Amino acid sequence: MTLQNEESNSIPVADVVADIDAAESLPELVQETATRNFYEYSLPELEEFLISRGHKKFRAQQVFKWVYEKRVEDYEQMSNVSKAFRAELPTLFHFALPKIVTELKSKDGTRKWLHEIDGMTVETVLIPNKDRLTLCVSSEVGCNMACRFCFTGKQKLKRRLTTGQIIGQFLHAQDSLAKEGLRVTNIVFMGMGEPLDNAEAVFRSIEILHQPNGINMSRKKITVSTSGIVPLIPLVTKSGTRLAVSLNAPNNEIRDFVMPINKKWDVWQLLEACREHYRESGDRITFEYVLLKGITDKLDQARELWNLVRDVPCKINIIPFNEHPGSGFERPTPESVIAFQQELIRLGAHVLLRRTMGRDIFAACGQLTSKYEGRPDRLDVQPGL
Repeated sequence: MTLQNEESNSIPVADVVADIDAAESLPELVQETATRNFYEYSLPELEEFLISRGHKKFRAQQVFKWVYEKRVEDYEQMSNVSKAFRAELPTLFHFALPKIVTELKSKDGTRKWLHEIDGMTVETVLIPNKDRLTLCVSSEVGCNMACRFCFTGKQKLKRRLTTGQIIGQFLHAQDSLAKEGLRVTNIVFMGMGEPLDNAEAVFRSIEILHQPNGINMSRKKITVSTSGIVPLIPLVTKSGTRLAVSLNAPNNEIRDFVMPINKKWDVWQLLEACREHYRESGDRITFEYVLLKGITDKLDQARELWNLVRDVPCKINIIPFNEHPGSGFERPTPESVIAFQQELIRLGAHVLLRRTMGRDIFAACGQLTSKYEGRPDRLDVQPGL
């Protein structure tokens, strides 16, 4: 495949980024229906709502703990809640989670769930490792970013998920694992969609995941990935979570081609935002770098990549391209992948070769999409990198 200057995939992100302050101000949850989905509310919002109905603030904390820590949705089982309040709760809230359509399990233990949301579908992946279980959650059905190597990007954006639909992915996985005495240890917003294209719902869901009265997930166990919506990276910094950046190219020319967002905010602007994140948070940035055969996998590009990022405190995750129908790209040979990694190590980079997980069930990086998008359920692949 040759590198071309193409303008066919324009990126409609101008409407995504307004003012950061505006993005941070969450709208009130006003619904016309008689009850509200409990999973759409952070604890402060739940407290505010119940206070407006004449209840004490601690009532919100009680219910929140029953639902998220003890996984109880039956109000009558909430024994430390007054009978009068228990009787009123069904008139205020209902519990709605995305429906599971299918669950697939890879040869390597990776699990993938297909969730139905308002007649559309979205995928969630659980990635096992020796000391952790990482849940890769989706933030959108489809994606606006149109990265050329990503199957989700071919689908185009169909809708942004709500807070409850994001939290629902976690709860389904957590409830499933609890039956085996296991739990999710880490969360990455690296599934379908660009998280910063749905900042309001993503950061509200992070507040719910972190709340000590409920799930109590450490912010440092949560990673938000972005393709490069530069003005909204400070929201990641403010949230206290880890930052991952899909870099995927050693220069502007190649990044323009594989990631159209680079034409809006180029690599120099992106790297400066990463430096600022480190200055404010003290956290190293994770750069994700997909190896595309003949496009981004050459040894001179490894050297160019290191020169590009060497002054940004970071680690580099290199990811051999994961094939999907009609991509037009190829996966590099294992030998060229190892050579690329070794060259970065020789130069002094902190570099990890991400083990490909779930590739046979289309659960690997860049393979996620909705059902009926021209992709089979399984792929016959050989073990390897």
